[in-house]
Amino acid sequence: MTSDDERWVSQAVALATANVADGGGPFGAVVVRAGVVIGTGQNRVTRDNDPTAHAEVQAIRAACLAIEDFSLAGATVYTSCEPCPMCLAACLWARVDRVVYAADRADAAHAGFDDSAFYDLLGSDPDTWSMPVRRHRIPSASAPMEAWLARPNRVEY
Repeated sequence: MTSDDERWVSQAVALATANVADGGGPFGAVVVRAGVVIGTGQNRVTRDNDPTAHAEVQAIRAACLAIEDFSLAGATVYTSCEPCPMCLAACLWARVDRVVYAADRADAAHAGFDDSAFYDLLGSDPDTWSMPVRRHRIPSASAPMEAWLARPNRVEY
């Protein structure tokens, strides 16, 4: 870890603390590339009635909008708390170079944000999940993928 890491993760924690003061959840995130903040986010789940509005997702959206690209290669996501599985997947899809967090999942669980059920679920057999996720193949199921493959000007990701 570097002094820059300390600076940016501290900013993420400050965003999280400020969000609590504003009635939001205790999560904040900062996306930094080449020493410049390109996106920030705070948890807006209850404010926006959006279960995907986690701080990391908000920061990734803001950063991608700012740089006009879906790839955040070369960037680091600094977050006030260890990312949940959704946010970790968002970081992977955004192709960030790394994630640095302050509090961990035990700290989050202590505050009532226990993601262990999601971590456990993703590691288990989908046939045992309480929410069924089932394939229902129809004849046109592969049509969108075939249309994608046939598109000569598609943007690979």
